[in-house]
Amino acid sequence: MEQFVVSAIKYRPLSFSSVVGQSTIGATLKNAIQRGHLSHAYLFCGPRGVGKTTCARIFAKTINCITPTSNLESCGVCESCRSFSEGRSYSIHELDAASNNSVEDIRSLIDQVRIPPQIGKYSVYIIDEVHMLSSAAFNAFLKTLEEPPAHAIFILATTEKHKILPTILSRCQIYDFSRITIEDIVSHLEDIAKKEGVTYEPDAFNIIARKADGAMRDALSIFDRVVSFCGNNITYTAVIDDLNVLDYDYYFRLTDALLEHDYVKCLMIFDEILKKGFDAQHFMAGLSSHFRDILVCKDPQTVTLLEVGKIIAERYKQQSAVCPVDFLFEALNIANRCETGYKASGNPRLHVELSLLNLSRIGSEKKNELTEENTQTASQPAVQQSAAQPPAPESASVPQKAKAELPEIPKGISLKGMNMRAENKTEEKEIVNKPFTEEELINEWKRFAENIKTKSPRLSNRLLEYNPKIVSDNLVQYPIMSEQHRKHMDDYSVNLIKHLKETLNAEIKIEWVVQESIADDGGTPKLYTQKDKLDYITSTNPAIDKLVKTLDLDYR
Repeated sequence: MEQFVVSAIKYRPLSFSSVVGQSTIGATLKNAIQRGHLSHAYLFCGPRGVGKTTCARIFAKTINCITPTSNLESCGVCESCRSFSEGRSYSIHELDAASNNSVEDIRSLIDQVRIPPQIGKYSVYIIDEVHMLSSAAFNAFLKTLEEPPAHAIFILATTEKHKILPTILSRCQIYDFSRITIEDIVSHLEDIAKKEGVTYEPDAFNIIARKADGAMRDALSIFDRVVSFCGNNITYTAVIDDLNVLDYDYYFRLTDALLEHDYVKCLMIFDEILKKGFDAQHFMAGLSSHFRDILVCKDPQTVTLLEVGKIIAERYKQQSAVCPVDFLFEALNIANRCETGYKASGNPRLHVELSLLNLSRIGSEKKNELTEENTQTASQPAVQQSAAQPPAPESASVPQKAKAELPEIPKGISLKGMNMRAENKTEEKEIVNKPFTEEELINEWKRFAENIKTKSPRLSNRLLEYNPKIVSDNLVQYPIMSEQHRKHMDDYSVNLIKHLKETLNAEIKIEWVVQESIADDGGTPKLYTQKDKLDYITSTNPAIDKLVKTLDLDYR
């Protein structure tokens, strides 16, 4: 029986061009080799399974290749390449920092760095999971990392760059590896399936890619597992059963029930999901993603953000056509609140069910209002018929001639709407500039002041202190004490002018005039300043005058 080799090892890339999803980094390293701009230390960082160690090995193999190709790839046939492929190269060294993280391990590495390479130009040291080194080991490594021998190159790989000392980071060229996209993973799995003679459904590979979460190594491991389960025919149903993934169909059915405001069906679908062993919080996270995917299908510019297979994508486009945007916004908010409060809930199942009930009520109030309006509109012809066909003259209380003169109500016009428009028309009556007397002005002025006494007592008292005077047909003057009072009165005069216009049926303009500019011969009481008031009080009461002088008080 032939020994099985896992796909992650069997199909490990051997050149920069075969590394999936990291073309920019591959191009940068090849340009550095071509120009001879090789650094003494590199740091490859990024999520798991995206090709950090693989690129480090390809880079080390390429710079030591005796006869590289024209596109700067290793030839694979020279002694250096063959020794590396067979695992007997003394020029390329790999160290696992997770199990060799002490100071003694680093000191042994430093002693080894002094030895020049047997084959090739460089001794390359690949340190994987470098963030696992202890602080003491990092400090022991600093000097050698900064000034290694000319033949030594260090390539550090890590998934947690933030745990590495800044002094180490400053000595390295840093390359950030990105997650591999779902499209790239699916394409690579399809190539491997063809080489292995495995038939497949495209949506099945899409599920594997989403499960891998951007890691090619994880995707290849899941591929091997699915092949063991399905054999040489990988189907969508078999993949979701083997990986215990919640089928998209549940979310489509649930969304249809929510749009129909069928809360009973929603609760039954959720119960079915729980009986299959799925976690309720995982279900709500998937429902949020489902609403998001429907939302991105609403616009051609965002539909490219949908990361599903072609068959599933068509279902999303169909459902997005019947889902209002307002529904999706509110649904996303409710689902997000459910996820946030899930762990704090004492009854998680009830917590999710309440969220489903709230989801099923979205838009139901508006639907009820529309139903009531349609009912009123449907009953309208009967009202119109009774208005168009009055009862017989002998039984009527209104003469037939008077009835004939009544205007006929047009069809399709709501009586309620006619009444509302009539009311609005009454409210918006035209100002005709009716003449008014000063007595009428004073009465309405005081009535307004009394009405605002509760909300604005100071303003009310100020308006009641004196009587307004009519200067011309539309201009009214009122005395105030200072410019500061003028600004205060201007801020509140809008409602006063509106009241006077409505009650006196005239366009009115109010002018707030400071005391000195008002003639006193018309009988209007003079407005005293603060200093006048203080002088009067002190002249009539010697005790207050003494108090003011003793405390050096001011009238301001």
